[in-house]
Amino acid sequence: MLFEVQRATVNGRPVLRVRGELDISTAPQLGSAVADALAGGAQSLVVDLSETTFLDSSGARQLVRTARHTGDVGVPLQVVCPADNRPVRMVLDLLELHLAVPIVEQAGLAGGGVGS
Repeated sequence: MLFEVQRATVNGRPVLRVRGELDISTAPQLGSAVADALAGGAQSLVVDLSETTFLDSSGARQLVRTARHTGDVGVPLQVVCPADNRPVRMVLDLLELHLAVPIVEQAGLAGGGVGS
């Protein structure tokens, strides 16, 4: 399956839409997209996994790195993963990634606030 990180702006907030398999071969692409967004002066960031079809430990590790990086520079982060994206949500839940990464069902509409 193809992999893509699509950059968009929704309600004035940068969004990285991750499509396809987030794994050992594609996780660096997400890391680069996050670095580019932060270098571009993003005041908040949304990583949308709604169209992600697979997540392995390398992808999960990249999400933790993203949370640490955004936290280090004071940029609020939301990782969107709806419950109906079962293959990805199962991995997030099994790894209890919510303890390190702000995972929400949908992005909040206010700048930086966490929605549910």
